[in-house]
Amino acid sequence: MKNDAMQKWRSAGLRLAAAAILAVGVFGAQQASAQVPGRFYWKTLSDASAVPLIVESISGNTNPFDPSHLVTPGGSFDATMALGGYAQTFTLMDRSAMAAVILPMGRLKGEARTISGTSIQQSSAGFGDPMLEFNINLIGPQAQKNIPDVIRYQPGFSLDLLADLAIPIGKYNSEQALNLGQNRWYGRIGAPMIVQIGPWVPGRRTTLEFLPAVWLFGENSDFVGQTLKTDPLFQIDAHLTRDFTEHLWGAIDSSWYSGGAATIDGNSGSSRNDLAFGLTLGYTINENLNLTVGYKSTVNDSAPGDMHMDNFMITLVSGWHPLIEGSRRLRSE
Repeated sequence: MKNDAMQKWRSAGLRLAAAAILAVGVFGAQQASAQVPGRFYWKTLSDASAVPLIVESISGNTNPFDPSHLVTPGGSFDATMALGGYAQTFTLMDRSAMAAVILPMGRLKGEARTISGTSIQQSSAGFGDPMLEFNINLIGPQAQKNIPDVIRYQPGFSLDLLADLAIPIGKYNSEQALNLGQNRWYGRIGAPMIVQIGPWVPGRRTTLEFLPAVWLFGENSDFVGQTLKTDPLFQIDAHLTRDFTEHLWGAIDSSWYSGGAATIDGNSGSSRNDLAFGLTLGYTINENLNLTVGYKSTVNDSAPGDMHMDNFMITLVSGWHPLIEGSRRLRSE
């Protein structure tokens, strides 16, 4: 009886750990919307890995590959974006940490209007700027190094330090304003927060999550023959997430952007003050695969200078851990 109970306890722990690994599956450093899906910064076993395939369909009046959200009044852009990457969790000074890289690719086309009212058609296809991400937990439970740690884990209040950096090697044509690559360095510093609401039991978990962050942009000295500078862009993402079952969860999402005024050859534009809302559904297909579907749209977008964006995203994630995979092989034998 004791051995049976121990086996059930271990099996439950392995299922819980495997499900938690998929929480790292949707990368936060998405140029398309500069936003992070709910549950991305949930913690899991150290030394876990995840590989996503993210497909987004985006339309609006701003280049979705550009996180500065430079608005083109009267413009209309459409993009299909695919993002692939790799994330690895590890322990650093007994704290949970994660490193990730993501590479955007896809096609972008749009119509902009000049001051004289002339329409300009532009398009681009290929690879965007790859982005590196590092995240480390500062406040909250210590890193999960084994199955008992996973079973005992509850986030309570968790606070992280986040850093993103984009490498400007994506496809860029200096003769047009619409590009996949941005021809400048840029990145983000943030502080992801998780507040646990109620019991931490699969099927009943509820969280309130925040990500205050600031985006910093270098100078593009060849922006259609001009110099583009962008002020820091402040961002706050918020998510209310809830388990519906052990395998299905949902979230109400919101984002607010402020600042980020662009200056082109000394001519300053307006600062961002944009608000967006959305919904997310996530489903665990099995212990290694997770499917997420989300939609987000701006709401205060009636003025010509306001950002307008509609974003539909589908993500399929594969996650694994050597300890869990080895335990499965032993059980099968």
